[in-house]
Amino acid sequence: MSSRIGLGGALASGLLFGAGLVVSGMTQPVKILGFLDVFGAWDASLAFVMIGAIGVHAVLFRLIVRRKAPVAAPRFELPVTRRIDAPLVLGSALFGIGWGLSGYCPGPSIVALASGGTEVLVFVAALLVGSFLGARFLDARAEDPKSLSALRP
Repeated sequence: MSSRIGLGGALASGLLFGAGLVVSGMTQPVKILGFLDVFGAWDASLAFVMIGAIGVHAVLFRLIVRRKAPVAAPRFELPVTRRIDAPLVLGSALFGIGWGLSGYCPGPSIVALASGGTEVLVFVAALLVGSFLGARFLDARAEDPKSLSALRP
């Protein structure tokens, strides 16, 4: 972590982000599942959260990338490829399936750990295992791309 932001700045940012997730309802699986149930008892309230997030991002992203560097890093690290390949599609599908089945997204699930609920503990454990296995898979693919040629574009 850069000394320009410090531990206090990182903690304050994390607390603000977590508070935003709690206030918006993103840590409540019932609310998420209600939003995803577009053909049933649809709860459209999270659409306002998304509209607000998209609006803030649309304005601030363009202003922020005009800077020489981010506040807490020596340089910006933006994606350089726009290619849609099998690992991207598979990862996106797994993310969506997990979100739809559990009602938890990775960020809000970390905040929801404070509740001590069994469901969120199981979700975060599965998230950690999946992240570890995914990283191992990508490492293996980078070391021997031919062994996983079925996933190559």
